[in-house]
Amino acid sequence: MFKQLLAAAALTFAAPALAQPQMERVPDRPAGEGEGPFSTLLIRGATMIDGTGAPPEGPVDIVVRDNRIARIIRGGGAEIAADRVIEASGMFVLPGFIDTHGHNGDPAKAPQPSYGFKLWLAHGVTSVRGVGFGSGPNDPSIDQKQRSAANTITAPRLFPYTVPGAVGPFGTIDSPEEGREWVRWIKSNGYDGIKFFNNEPPHILGPILDEAEQQGLGTVAHLGQRGVAEVNARRAVELGLDGVTHFYGHFESLLDGSRLPNYPADYNYLDEQSRFAWVARLADQVGEPGSEGWDEYIDLLIENDVTLSPTFNIYSASRDVMRARNLDWHDKYTLPSLMQFYAPSLTNHGSYYHDWTSEDETAWRGFYRKWFDLTREFKDRGGRVTAGSDPGYIYQTWGFAYIAELEMLREAGLTPLEVIQAATINGAREIYDPKGQEPPIGSIKVGKLADLIIVPENPLANLKVLYGTGHTRLNRDTNQLETVGGVRWTIKDGIVFDAPALLEDVAAMVEAQKAAQP
Repeated sequence: MFKQLLAAAALTFAAPALAQPQMERVPDRPAGEGEGPFSTLLIRGATMIDGTGAPPEGPVDIVVRDNRIARIIRGGGAEIAADRVIEASGMFVLPGFIDTHGHNGDPAKAPQPSYGFKLWLAHGVTSVRGVGFGSGPNDPSIDQKQRSAANTITAPRLFPYTVPGAVGPFGTIDSPEEGREWVRWIKSNGYDGIKFFNNEPPHILGPILDEAEQQGLGTVAHLGQRGVAEVNARRAVELGLDGVTHFYGHFESLLDGSRLPNYPADYNYLDEQSRFAWVARLADQVGEPGSEGWDEYIDLLIENDVTLSPTFNIYSASRDVMRARNLDWHDKYTLPSLMQFYAPSLTNHGSYYHDWTSEDETAWRGFYRKWFDLTREFKDRGGRVTAGSDPGYIYQTWGFAYIAELEMLREAGLTPLEVIQAATINGAREIYDPKGQEPPIGSIKVGKLADLIIVPENPLANLKVLYGTGHTRLNRDTNQLETVGGVRWTIKDGIVFDAPALLEDVAAMVEAQKAAQP
């Protein structure tokens, strides 16, 4: 029975093209959910953090006409007739956040995609790169992308990537020629890029990457352990890969004294506790930061314009699983079905805390130190880092997980301004560079699309004020606890969404599922 359960887990993770029960269709955006776009929208008196890395400045007035930033008036005090005025004195305005590693969930854990969409928007995420949103002949990715672009659903801007063979009439990609044909097919059908799980041998991966570049499609890889002996991150970059997500492939490119990882004799990839407990011990097999091998590898990444989307948050429970189980937002905003999925399981991918010990957590803390060092040094040398959350796994709930990633980027050594840069213009450039386009999103500039966030508190002073549950602090005058922060308004395509109202919608979904339980 144990082997059967492990085999089921492996199929769930490794075969995205397998038929799955269908997600629910996203309902049309109801009247009154989001205001606008307006002929003229005025945001008055805010302090602006523009996403480029420039320092905050304010007060500024921002004039939006339809769905474009028309004017930025430094010093404020604009006397402009507007259809809608947001009084933002004392508040902070930022570009909409971009999540470069998103998923939609599945019918077992979060069957309605609007659950995740609303949580993203409520946390200021106005664009998501889906890696991926679905698969198979009924993949909803393109329909959802088009409906979001038309603003007929309540959702961030969507950029669907897909896995080789997961969509289209090809099945498994068996030759370089078939790989190129598949790339042309996804381009013609509206996909924005390709996500690899390291299932393709080099003689097929290389042509797919080459064709993707010719077609203006982005590429990113989760370089899983089963393929990393042939294609680690170094080899994938040499073949033309644009971006690496997670940690996979990095440390296998930095092994000290061997070409392959030294797996323990009882290692079993299909037993996820074995798989993830061992990952942390991989850090002991690589050289130290600053060594010749590290310097040469980071130089390679930078010379090839690679982007790193670390998704630090998705593995953070590995260093403190008790904390992850009891996060502030679970009771009100995490679906019971999602909490059940998160619980230790032989069949749910990522639910691997079967017997998680203090030794495992200590090993993961050590692993994070080297992973942080690698990311920080890459950033310091000019490499591009973006923010991705990989929600729906390992106690990481949509929206909240994204802010947790921003906190972990800060822990890795990015300054607060660099964290906001990673979350905004860097993410936009990762998505738009393969298209050969200057991003229309990701920074507050005249002419850019009106994707904006308005926050009552300063996120540069405390990223925790971006969480939907806010930040709890003691009022030293009254000696009473108070909750501050949370995004107040999220503006996507010039449409103003009330972030607290979106959170209440999500809370109602959670309560409805609780009430329906036997």
